[in-house]
Amino acid sequence: MIDPAAGNYSALDVPEVLQRLFYPRPEPGFSQVPASSRDLLIPVAEGVAVGARLHPAGAAAPTILFFHGNGEIVADYDELAPFYRRQGVNFLPVDYRGYGRSGGVPTVSAMMRDCHTILAFTRQWLPEQGYTGPLMVMGRSLGSAPALELAASYPEQIAALIVESGFAYAGPLLQLLGVNLAAIGFKEMAGFRNVDKIRAYPGPTLIIHVEDDHIIPARDGQALYDASAALDKTLLKIPHANHNDILLQGFTVYMAAVQALVERISRP
Repeated sequence: MIDPAAGNYSALDVPEVLQRLFYPRPEPGFSQVPASSRDLLIPVAEGVAVGARLHPAGAAAPTILFFHGNGEIVADYDELAPFYRRQGVNFLPVDYRGYGRSGGVPTVSAMMRDCHTILAFTRQWLPEQGYTGPLMVMGRSLGSAPALELAASYPEQIAALIVESGFAYAGPLLQLLGVNLAAIGFKEMAGFRNVDKIRAYPGPTLIIHVEDDHIIPARDGQALYDASAALDKTLLKIPHANHNDILLQGFTVYMAAVQALVERISRP
């Protein structure tokens, strides 16, 4: 188990990184909440809350706590959410500080600290609202960092892990984004350590990656899969797709893989 207090991400909380890693945008005009869905504001610090939106499927259904990519917001997933619901999954995407309806300003330290608070809130709030199914954690792209942080820190609390377009190593990603690693004195051990964290999670794991990802190469998905400690683990490679059209090109196999994982953890 990873000690949550051990993570020090201050080396990444510099303008050269933050300006390239985060692309916060508000939810314009606070769009209408889809019918039967529910908006939440999760307190993460004094005077600061992050937005979330629950798309419910059923009281006993498993719930996916979802951390999205760096240019996305919770409302972007309103069109995808009904497909999760049809699969019998409660879908709960959450934002970062400064995104959507959230307050505050995004930093790496805040994102990695807030995910612990978000998980604790979710684990208390769901049963209070009558949702009793298992809790899964999923992260896309940047969201793979908080998802893996939680999986490594609380493996006994998380029924399954899904990583979509996740990165194994921070250095190459930061370089691609235009960060001069030498100028900021970055060392990989001061990064997210996603590969180390996935080794600490033994539960059912699904890694999804496209073969032609121009931002996070397919080898990162392979590295996460190889490092995974799970006995039940799957690597889904989607051909002819890129980082931002993964669902457009591979929607059927993507959702089938998620459904298969949900069915495995839902068996009595």
